Parts: sequence; structure tokens; C-alpha cells
Amino acid sequence: MTVEAAILRAVAATGSARPVVLIDGGAGAGKTTLAASLAEAWPGRVQLVGMDALYPGWGGLAAGSATVAGSVLRPDDPGYRRWDWAASRPAEWVALDPSLPLLVEGCGALTPRTRARADLGVWCELEEAERRRRAIARDGELFASHWEEWEAQEAEHWRAHRPWELADITVSPVSLA
Repeated sequence: MTVEAAILRAVAATGSARPVVLIDGGAGAGKTTLAASLAEAWPGRVQLVGMDALYPGWGGLAAGSATVAGSVLRPDDPGYRRWDWAASRPAEWVALDPSLPLLVEGCGALTPRTRARADLGVWCELEEAERRRRAIARDGELFASHWEEWEAQEAEHWRAHRPWELADITVSPVSLA
């Protein structure tokens, strides 16, 4: 059984009319790849929110996480203000349909507050050196110059929220292949 099939089976077992799945893990751990693959395998329409659209710049992991809890997952009028990385400022409001299933992927997605509003939590596990190699191969020197700043924010998120303990399913790149 594929990881996507296992996640879809777990989602179906919740019986939720509007499933919400949160995918967390460190930079380069495979969250975006898994979320895209899961969205493609999803039976019917599904909304996908990548937290890169929520972080207000390189120092914004905690703020992005708070946006998931306070805006993306709110029951009435869910949505978020997209961050324009090129202009380094907030951009347009992105409305979410409260009746459609929702996938949220990114570091900071899983906290006790967000998990309370979701049907399923997924943790992507990969050791730091390989995550760094993959993230920099993907995003280049721009990310390399911010790696330590981002890594410190990840460490704080992990210390404060222990997202792997909130997850129902843990995956690794071996299981993503």
C-alpha cells in the first residue's frame, strides 16, 4: 500500500464530511511532494495550502503556524493573506471553501491548537543533513543563506509543540518513493 493510500484510508476512517489533513516536518523532509501526490490521489476536489504562502518572510515560521490555527482552519470564512516573497509584503486574500477537504503542508502545521481542528496529522521524518542537502538542491543559495535562521525556528517549533507526537502517521522519504 502506498503512503497516499494509507493516508486516504485513515482519512476515510475518521468519517469526516470535510476532512482536514496537516502535514509537518523539517525543511527538505518531503512535505510538499507528499501533499501534491496526496492531492492528486484524493477522490474528488481537495484544497491544498502550502505554508510557504503563509510565512511572512524567513523569520515567519511561528506567524505562519498561527495563521493556520487562526485563519486557515477557522470554521467560518477560512482563508489567509498570501505572502508575496518577491515584494516582501502581504498580498491578496485567498478564500478557502469551508465545505471542501483541506490539506495543509509545511513546518508549523502541527501544533496542539491546529491538531484539535484537524482529522489527521502526518509527520515527515528525515535526518538533518539529508534535509539540508535536499532543501538547498531544491531552493539554491537563497535558502542556504537562511538555513541556520530557519533551522532555529524549526527547533523552537519542535521544542514547543512536539509535532511528531501529534501525528497519526509518520513517513520518511523511503516510504515516499
